[in-house]
Amino acid sequence: MSVAMQHEQDNVYRVEMSGRLQRADFERCEAALADEMRRVGHVKLLFVLENFEGWGPGSGWNDLSFYVQHGDAIDRIAIVGDPRWQAEALMFAAAGLRRAPVEFFDNADLAAARSWLSA
Repeated sequence: MSVAMQHEQDNVYRVEMSGRLQRADFERCEAALADEMRRVGHVKLLFVLENFEGWGPGSGWNDLSFYVQHGDAIDRIAIVGDPRWQAEALMFAAAGLRRAPVEFFDNADLAAARSWLSA
């Protein structure tokens, strides 16, 4: 599994995920994002799922500590990927439960996702 986070512009951060997401990889990404949030304040997140194979087995996926500590500093979340992952990705992102709006976009709609994040 590969997880890579990079600053795109302003307060927008792109998180690329491929393969099967493992909890340890995701925790490293959360730690890096928390550092950035302490530095810049509120952020907007663009998740790009490329060759994504789902979530790895194991415990810890129900750990909400990052959400509890940092959830209010996330203004928007756009997820771009294969539509077969839409329902699970929105559930994983806690769409509908968090203050920030969360939207899913098809792979072909990366530009639309960026535009939505800028709104």
